Amino acid sequence: MEAIGRRRWVIAEGYIPETGTGPEPQMTSHETVCLLNASPEDAAVEITLYFADRAPAGPYRLTVPAERTRHVRFNELDDPERVPRGTDYASVIVSDRPLVAQHTRLDSRQAENALMTTIAYGE
Repeated sequence: MEAIGRRRWVIAEGYIPETGTGPEPQMTSHETVCLLNASPEDAAVEITLYFADRAPAGPYRLTVPAERTRHVRFNELDDPERVPRGTDYASVIVSDRPLVAQHTRLDSRQAENALMTTIAYGE
């Protein structure tokens, strides 16, 4: 199969609400990047976060296995530091293999939850 995707992706909008309603962990407010690696080789991925008022955080390192998808909750990233809640940020995702990236947010601060998704910007 011909490689699909890009090696660099940008999610310009990121925000993890500090609170949520509903059962944990399913209804915890979160940001997720869904990564598809359709290549026959594992992809080494680094995520760097950028903020309005402080130095960047990261890189957060992970692997997306060959011919698999991986959904990464930003809430669960904690090395080299935990992703802050209640803070605007943007993320840059760099991979050594072409990937497809999709961004999803669940905002469960109210009982009427909001779910948003979009394809990240790939270059």
